[in-house]
Amino acid sequence: MERSNQTRPGWEGRLPNTAPLANPYVPFQMENPPKYEARKALVRGTLFPGLDLPFLGMVNRNEKPVTPLTELQVMAFALQELALYLDTHRDDKEALEIYRAYQQMYHDASMEYSRKCTPLTHKHPTEGPYKWLDDPWPWEYAKNKEG
Repeated sequence: MERSNQTRPGWEGRLPNTAPLANPYVPFQMENPPKYEARKALVRGTLFPGLDLPFLGMVNRNEKPVTPLTELQVMAFALQELALYLDTHRDDKEALEIYRAYQQMYHDASMEYSRKCTPLTHKHPTEGPYKWLDDPWPWEYAKNKEG
């Protein structure tokens, strides 16, 4: 039988005596909610304007550069947001249609990117020697300029 976390050293959390209690609130999404355009959704952090609740009223208005890799990012983000929505709204046929369209677009774009540029993961089959680590890492800014 496993001991409770209270008796295991380092497993208990402690708050200062003056710590306020949190009151979480998650807005409930209605069927077929409005959606941001996918590029804006990536920057705002949600596909759904009803869930866009900026911290302290600060709004991210930055734009991502238009590159093949950011286009894949945009599609992957929209896919993930739609999947999360469909987890709780399985009967929303319009959302499912959009989700399936993004699945196909992402598949096609990722295959094209892998063919023209480099594989997105080491799991994609490639020809020649192993060179997964030859590409620049995301933090190597000077080497990561896309054409």
